[in-house]
Amino acid sequence: MILLAVLFLCFISSYSASVKGHTTGLSLNNDRLYKLRYSTEVSLNRGKGKLQDSVGYRISSDVDVVLLWRNPDGDDDQLIQITMQDVNVENVNQQRGDKSIFKGKNPSKIIRKGNLEALQKPVLLHLVHGKVKNFYSYQDEPVAIENLKRGLASLFQMQLSSGTTNEVDISGDCQVTYQAHHDKVTKVKALDSCKIERSGFTTRNQVLGVTSKATSVTTYKIEDSFVIAVLAEETHAFGLNFLQSIAGKIVSKQKLELKTTEAGPRLIPGKQVATVIKAVDSKYKALPIVGQVFQSECKGCPSLSEHWQSIRKHLEPDNLSKAEAIRSFLAFIQHLRTAKKDEILQILKAEKKEVLPQLVDAVTSAQTPDSLDAILDFLDFKSDSSVVLQERFLYACGFASHPNEELLRALISKFRGSFASNDIRESVMIIIGALVRKLCQNEGCKLQAVVEAKKLILGGLEKAVKKEDIMMYLLALKNALIPEGIPLLLKYAESGEGPISHLATTSLQRYDVPFITDEVKKTLNRIYHQNRKVHEKTVRTTAAAIILNNNPSYMEVKNILLSIGELPKEMNKYMLATVKDILRFEMPASKMVRRVLKEMVVHNYDRFARSGASSFYTGYIERSPHSASTYSLDILYSGSGILRRSNLNIVQYLGKSHLHGSQVVIEAQGLEGLIAATPDEGEENLDSYAGLSAILFDVQLRPVTFFNGYSDLMSKMLSASSDPVSVVKGLILLIDHSQELQLQSGLKANMDVQGALAIDISGAMEFSLWYRESKTKVKNRLAVVITGDITVDTSFVKAGLDISAETEAGMEFISTVQFSQYPFLICLQMERHEAPFRQFETKYERLSTGRGYISRKRKESLAAGSEFPLHQENSEMCKVVFPPQPENTASGWF
Repeated sequence: MILLAVLFLCFISSYSASVKGHTTGLSLNNDRLYKLRYSTEVSLNRGKGKLQDSVGYRISSDVDVVLLWRNPDGDDDQLIQITMQDVNVENVNQQRGDKSIFKGKNPSKIIRKGNLEALQKPVLLHLVHGKVKNFYSYQDEPVAIENLKRGLASLFQMQLSSGTTNEVDISGDCQVTYQAHHDKVTKVKALDSCKIERSGFTTRNQVLGVTSKATSVTTYKIEDSFVIAVLAEETHAFGLNFLQSIAGKIVSKQKLELKTTEAGPRLIPGKQVATVIKAVDSKYKALPIVGQVFQSECKGCPSLSEHWQSIRKHLEPDNLSKAEAIRSFLAFIQHLRTAKKDEILQILKAEKKEVLPQLVDAVTSAQTPDSLDAILDFLDFKSDSSVVLQERFLYACGFASHPNEELLRALISKFRGSFASNDIRESVMIIIGALVRKLCQNEGCKLQAVVEAKKLILGGLEKAVKKEDIMMYLLALKNALIPEGIPLLLKYAESGEGPISHLATTSLQRYDVPFITDEVKKTLNRIYHQNRKVHEKTVRTTAAAIILNNNPSYMEVKNILLSIGELPKEMNKYMLATVKDILRFEMPASKMVRRVLKEMVVHNYDRFARSGASSFYTGYIERSPHSASTYSLDILYSGSGILRRSNLNIVQYLGKSHLHGSQVVIEAQGLEGLIAATPDEGEENLDSYAGLSAILFDVQLRPVTFFNGYSDLMSKMLSASSDPVSVVKGLILLIDHSQELQLQSGLKANMDVQGALAIDISGAMEFSLWYRESKTKVKNRLAVVITGDITVDTSFVKAGLDISAETEAGMEFISTVQFSQYPFLICLQMERHEAPFRQFETKYERLSTGRGYISRKRKESLAAGSEFPLHQENSEMCKVVFPPQPENTASGWF
């Protein structure tokens, strides 16, 4: 009895999950002609745009479907013929009226006669158990036209029972889920599972990345095992993660309705489908049902050389701070990606000196095999006449949005060659490290070139003897961030001399939390507390920062807090400011710090009332519910009041992801002799030195030197030159997302998002014994353009949506120290310049004959300049350094 009940339940569930019928898929009746009405439409808009604001088009036709053959051994083996007739093209937006690009044009003019004839030629579909076994058409037809027929034919592939399976249709090999209920079947296609060869790439960093989402739902209404109505809707949406106004959406719909049935041709007899197809038309060929790639012809488009000449003036040095320069840069990169090596090389060789660096930026950023071959042929690393171009090439490689193994292999090969400039040799190794990290982030850690690069960095660091070589390999490791390098970094951090130890420690600071293990923190604790040797303040404070930022234990926090009061004066103040910043900004370690501060032995007035000029402050630049931009400025002085290190960081956060936008570190040492002051402990024998180191978009750049040695310092002071030293200058392709989509209707779509900036970071250090004053300045100027572009193309009509945003901005950091009295007066200033923000939207529809419709919108706002707040003590000191000038209200001569 129980067994019968179970069998009954199974029968009921299978019945409810199936549509009535004797087949597993659609089945046509013998000798009947099915007459249907078909339409496919596509619309483009912003993410939440209204339908009436969209652009797009609709293709409609009558469709005749007839059963040509059925396997006598099984009803589920069928050959059907599908023919489109009376094709029409119109606007999807019916409110266009007189502005419609299709008004007054018949289909043969729009589609073109040859295309229309091909579109109306029948195709054959071999269905077995409702699934497409073969698709037959004529081989010489235009690919775009065949794809439209593939899109219609794919609608006839379905099953009448619920379940999940894989199907091959125009979208590729995709996972689909069917839900059957009475006379209705719903098919959900997981578009992200579809396996289809299409070009594309993206920026891997989530902050700069693009989020895209795709859905596909097809609903079948069934009667007598055949469709009486089909409605399919496919959507593709994208948005730039950190700027949500750069967003767009494609909605593609297909509709198929049965109008009537009438008497049709009799079945063709035969046991083999191949014999039947040959009898119908021997010219039929079995073609893939999967959509094929095609490129639309570009009529009247300029050559690469013509394009370059038209934009060249925008890329002259004086124009780089303008948004138009970035737009020209982005457009030229797109053209370079379709160019051949010889075309690119010809332009490089013909260009003049002042614009050549910008051209090198563009060619390198194109990231194609032809562009890489061209630039490597053009640059001669054995010559010192093109050092600027070599460095621009290397920086563009470091910022590459989607580097490949060939680029890394090329740099490894160059490093093993000879160089005219040692600075370029160092830069090559540093950028090799950056490429290793990017390829590993893209699951390429096991690539042969990556393995080779790791051995080169680690082996070079182990064998290096010269200080310059050690620093070079450490900088490469600081970019690569490979776990295998941590033991070497710990070795140099604890036992290396000052600058080497500091570089190794700052390299460890860049590793993620999981890599800062208890063993790593043991070494860092020994460095901070000087258990084995005396270390410079810069090394000790960096070690403490790593501990506090990586899940510190109760005792680690307690020991650091207990050390405050026992440290040199300025280090005391710096560590105190660090702890206060952790608490004020609610950093992850703040809970543990508060626990420790409950102990009176730790939290007392003597410890927390230390004086000094060193500081640490973190604040927000921008803040929203889904993202935040922060700045932090920490400054450490020597006991004599001379700048030891200033560190300015800007970080962009997005959810759990972050991007280290920039870091500018100015370091100085060994300057106490200029004012007859006593050096701090462990810093008695340091040479006079000042330099600047920068990280830009997570890439460590080669540091630059202001002066090195006492004689170099005196010569620069006597020359009285305060000209800024350029740290990085150039055009950077930062956001690079390209996606080619095969819509299930047969249309081709492209989604492209690009973002670039022109940047100029410079630093200067002024030192005047006459005025007993020193100043350090860091200037950051940039122009940014981000573009989003969606197009849907059929070869005879194209619709598109272009969205863009642009700004020009600047930031300046100034540190002023007056040592005419003691204690010294120190004022820190961080200023953001006034910045315009412009947004543009362009929608268009265009026929291949040239007729078009275009709509443009523009929005502009202005962000006021401001000075970033720092700690209160700094504000009070700045009032003394720059006292307000009294208003002169007196009149007359005296």
